[in-house]
Amino acid sequence: MSDHEAPRVLQVKGRVLVGPDDVRDEIWAVDGRVTYERPPGADEAVVVTGWALPGLVDAHCHVGLDHHGAVDPATTEKQALDDREAGALLLRDAGSPADTRWIDDREDLPKIIRAGRHIARTRRYTRNYAYEIEPDELVAYVGQEARRGDGWVKLVGDWIDREVGDLTACWPREEVGAAIAEAHRLGARVTAHCFAEDSLRDLVEAGIDCIEHATGLTEDTIPLFAERGVAIVPTLVNIATFPTLAEGGEAKYPRWSAHMRRLHERRYDTVRAAYDAGVPVFVGTDAGGVLAHGLVADEVAELVKAGIPALEALSATTWAARAWLGRPGLEEGAPADLVVYDEDPRADVRVLAAPRRVVLNGRVIG
Repeated sequence: MSDHEAPRVLQVKGRVLVGPDDVRDEIWAVDGRVTYERPPGADEAVVVTGWALPGLVDAHCHVGLDHHGAVDPATTEKQALDDREAGALLLRDAGSPADTRWIDDREDLPKIIRAGRHIARTRRYTRNYAYEIEPDELVAYVGQEARRGDGWVKLVGDWIDREVGDLTACWPREEVGAAIAEAHRLGARVTAHCFAEDSLRDLVEAGIDCIEHATGLTEDTIPLFAERGVAIVPTLVNIATFPTLAEGGEAKYPRWSAHMRRLHERRYDTVRAAYDAGVPVFVGTDAGGVLAHGLVADEVAELVKAGIPALEALSATTWAARAWLGRPGLEEGAPADLVVYDEDPRADVRVLAAPRRVVLNGRVIG
């Protein structure tokens, strides 16, 4: 801003949910930053009314990716805009082969926390998505992606083993332990795609920070997750595709297909049991592979359907999610990224599906 430009001022009036129990009557944004003090220029402010939340978090999506692999910038932009229009203003990109750093220069697009590119075992993941390597290369690749990402690294913990005809763990315990230790040494956290049961204990005991999907959790491993504070991002809107996947693989891999159906059938019980045990649960959609972007409200509704209390499901995409990712909510001086609704989303999370206004960096953009 030059010396002669007036500050950009926005006022949000109504009920501002700074925290689940911290409700204010108004919030201001001056030059894109939050303040609770009435600023100079307030009389000329743009005014928005309603129920305001911090910008929603999709903690598992893939910007710059579709089911074939990396996409062009125009498609990437459309994905980010779809998330923005849904109110998802902070995205944890859980693996992408595309270079999306240019998004960081766009004040009108969501903020992204990148986990680099997926790291998978050779021929054990979707084609064109991951670095496909062998265990003796794992430490080096994890170090590489820890340096390239934004504090996260993404492993593929299990996938179908064609010789076995079912999901099996991808990495030996010793190598994955060394790789996670290397990521932590470099200041990065590690997460892993895991559908099945077999890989979970080794990954958690090796020090992993998060598991994506986590459909293979059982009464034996849930207490371990709770004890170690390992988070899960269930991506229930993606798990809903398991029956279709199982049907497609029935003829060639009947054992895998039956396993996928079992994981799907118990998905809600699995998530609720993890939550009841004290495992941190966060909202993620897995958008960008097969699923469309902009499904964050659907995933919150799925967590409620699984039995997580509505306020906790809401926190899993707002206050708690931002704290977990180390990003601010609506604190004084934070970026003014917020979503405004006509009704109180604490009373009914279905309100999230219809944002009244989307504010990014203090500008009303949706």
